[in-house]
Formats: sequence, C-alpha cells, structure tokens
Amino acid sequence: MPARNGSQYIQRLKERPPALYLRGQQVKDPTTHPGLSGGVKTIARLYDLQRQPGAEMTYPSPDTGQPVGLSFITPKTPDDLNARREMMRRWAQVSCGMMGRTPDFLNVSLMAMAAAGDYFAQDRPQFKQNIQNYYQMVREQDLVLTHTLVNLQRNRSPEPPTPGARPDAALADHTDIALSVTKETDAGIIVHGARLLATLPIADEIAVYPARSHRLPAGAPARTSFAFALPCDAPGLKFLCRESFDLGRSQFDHPLGSRFEEMDAIAFFDNVFVPWERVFLLGDPDRCNNMSRRTHQYLHSGHQVVTKNVVKLEFVLGLANLMQQTLGSDQQPQMLQMTAEIIEALETAKALLRAAEADAAPDQWGVLCPAEMPLTVARHLFIRVYPRMGEILQLMGSSSLMALPTEADLSGPLASELAQYLDTETTTAQDRIRLFRLAWDTCCSAFASRQILYERFFQGDAYRNIVLLNTHTHTHTHTHTHTQTHPLPTPLPPLSPPTLETPLSSIARREAVEISTWNGDGQMGSLCLQTWSREEMILL
Repeated sequence: MPARNGSQYIQRLKERPPALYLRGQQVKDPTTHPGLSGGVKTIARLYDLQRQPGAEMTYPSPDTGQPVGLSFITPKTPDDLNARREMMRRWAQVSCGMMGRTPDFLNVSLMAMAAAGDYFAQDRPQFKQNIQNYYQMVREQDLVLTHTLVNLQRNRSPEPPTPGARPDAALADHTDIALSVTKETDAGIIVHGARLLATLPIADEIAVYPARSHRLPAGAPARTSFAFALPCDAPGLKFLCRESFDLGRSQFDHPLGSRFEEMDAIAFFDNVFVPWERVFLLGDPDRCNNMSRRTHQYLHSGHQVVTKNVVKLEFVLGLANLMQQTLGSDQQPQMLQMTAEIIEALETAKALLRAAEADAAPDQWGVLCPAEMPLTVARHLFIRVYPRMGEILQLMGSSSLMALPTEADLSGPLASELAQYLDTETTTAQDRIRLFRLAWDTCCSAFASRQILYERFFQGDAYRNIVLLNTHTHTHTHTHTHTQTHPLPTPLPPLSPPTLETPLSSIARREAVEISTWNGDGQMGSLCLQTWSREEMILL
C-alpha cells in the first residue's frame, strides 16, 4: 500500500488499540481519549502532510513503485540525505520541534538496521532476513513505531570496575530485574519483564533493542540480550502512561500541550510471545551493546534529532523576538544579550548539522551516513542548551507570564478592563494574551517542564554523553578527499510556518529579524534571521 494518510492511521489505531493504562484505568480508544487524542490528531496531520500534492515527502518504493514515506529512504547520495532532512524538517515544524518521537525517528533507525543486515546475520543467518523483511513491512504499510531501550533498575550504583575495562563500561546497567527471555520454542521466544521509556505509545508497533548509552554489563546473562519487534496490541503487552499534559484546555490557553502530547510510558511484558521472524538479535551481549554504532543506526537517528533541534531553536528565537517586540523591550541590553544566546545555540546546531552532512560518507553497505562527531557534539550540547532556552523565555516574559488571563477571561466580566490595560503599543490585549499563553506553554507549564526533562535525558544523561564523546574513535572520520568527491549539501532551507489545526495557508507575510552585529573589521554589520511572523506565531 502507498504512504498512509491521517485517517488511515487513526482507523488502524481505533481497530487495534494498544493496552494503554492512564490514571488507573485502561484506555478503550486512544483516538478519542481526552489525554491522548490531541497527539493522535497531530500524528495524523503528519501523514496528511506527506500525501499533499507537491509536498515531495515520498519516494517510489523499490519493491512496488508506489509512493512511500521519504524517511524510509536508504540514502546513497548527498541529494538523498538532503531530501530526507528537508522532509524531517517539515514534520518537525508541525509541532515546533515539541514532538521528539515522530515516526521518522524510528523509520531512519530501522532503515539503517536493515541495510546492515549482515551484522545481524553474525548472530544467526536468518536474522538478516528478519530485519530486512520487517523494515520492508513497516515501510510498505507506513506503520508508526514506538520503542523501549532501557531496563528498570533497583540500584543505580555503578558496577565495580574491572582491570582493563573500556571507558564505556561506565555505561553499564544492572540486569537483576531486566526484561528477559524466559523460554525458546520452535515458534519463537517468550519475554517477561519491563522496560522504559516508550514515548509515543499511540503507535502500531514497538521495537525493543539495546540503547547505545545504557549497555549490558560484562558477563550479562544471555537471556537479557536481544532485539525484536511486536505489534503494540500483542497479548500480554501493557503500557502504563504517565499523567497526560493535555489538560483538556483550549488551544488558546494551552496551544502546545493541547496538540503535542506524545505521551511516555513504561512497557510491561507479561510472558509475551515473539515469533522467530520478528527476532533480530538473541543471546550475545557484546553484539547487542555494539548494534547501534556498528549498524550506524545512531548516526541516522541523530540526523533526525539534530534536524528537530534546529527547528525547536528557530521556534524559540521567533517566540523570544515577538515577546520583546510586544513588550517594547527589544533594545534593552539584557534582552540583546539573551537573544544572542539563542542565536548562538541555533547557529551552532545548524553548523553541526551542516558539518555532519558535508562530511557524510558511505559505509560498508553503501549507505551514506552523516558524520558521527558533529552529531554527537550537537546532541550533547542540546542537553545543556534547551533548559537555558526555557530560562531565557522566563526572564524575558517576567510578570507577563504570571499575570496571564485565560481565554474565558476575554469574554468574562473583566473583558473591558483587559482590553483597556493589557494592550501595548504594538498589539492588542487579546493578541498579547495569546502570545504569552504560547510562551507559558513553552517555558512554564507542565508540558514545558516535560520538554526540558525530555531533552535532558532522552538520549542518555549528560555524563553518559560525556563518556560517549571521550570514547569516540576516529575510525569513521571522513577524509578531505572524500568530501571533495561529493558536492556539499544544499543550504538548509528557510524556516516555513508550522502546520497546525489553525489554518495558516492564507498567511503569506514573512518577517525578518535584523540583529545588529559587529563584523570582523569592526564595522556594523547585519545578521538576518528568518522567523515566523507575528501573525503566524499568535495563531498558534
């Protein structure tokens, strides 16, 4: 079948819902549940977007010739890599970068694993065909995947060091309550236990494989070493969701939380059966520990992550600029300094993304892989950068984030007072309130706090990333000769408005923010940063 549209995604989720539990009750239909339906609708919008005429977000299936999602493409050339990044960028703009686990994250990961099928064949010959068949099925059916990588632990104290241990041994987790294989049969394996953290459990399938930043310890039992995939509605598989941050408020009051709740969950496997054709690794801790890097899955998922991070920083910059313009504070020295911090973070992320693409090189399977070090640095930096972005928005907003009316107040008994006293020289009271409701949901609300926590930990904590940086070898460093044989990628496209439930298609005006800077010879120069216009931003 060709690339799905939004209604097809919703229909399948309605017909085959995962066993989701939220606030002590099982969710009967995630497509209508008030804590989940906003995220479901946004994922559906992604699928509708890729089916729009002229969207250039699909490519012909190598098996059927029908259009399939561009995030599944096996990149062979710089043009392939650029086209995929542009597609991922457009999907990220739908949520302003607030949904970290949109389907493209695991689509690119699965592509890398399938292309490196020989790695899985080293475990058992049939595992190569298993991973390639699974990738083909997901691509042709355009399925949504979640994943879970990390075992729960009763004790987080590190394992005692052993003589001659690799530096990344510090990344090892305990396995005393790890998800484990309890039985092998002629038909498959039985697994029992729990894992976290399954973000986006409103999915069709779940992939279970090792995390790069959480390794199995030396001497780990073979039963804790595996990679496999299952339908999310598999018997015995249950998801315990955290409290939803879609609080049932209007899109005016909570413009982000009401739309972009992707949900996080613990996955419980109660003697779950996994058919052999869905098993990709089994019984080899070292091969599991090395899977992400040896297959270059981490490079392709990192390409998606850093692309999303660039979009998120572009959004923060546009929001910060409009907040200052609304309050008339854009020329205050402290505001200029904080704006400069956002610009530095954004331009650093863009430069690292560009470097990863410019230094991309084919691996032994002919897949063009973004360079590892720029992506690793970009991901590590964002762990520190994004919490600071939230702090900057709080400092810029100040009391305007505290004395913040709701949508209901605009038609309540004090509506005339709000109109009289909350307007500014540049905007009406209603537009000011709308803008600062958006800022609140970006830096102050429960949804905003989860965003900061997510960016701190979803790719491993800061210390684990430091270990990964220090254990990085240059075996994948690409030479100058290679970069000369491949043309540099085209520049990152200009930022486009997000696609949200509020129609933005009629808004054509764009706005450039002129930031005064000093050039190298001491003369005043001008740095032009393209952001969303006021009208685009407030319509969130």
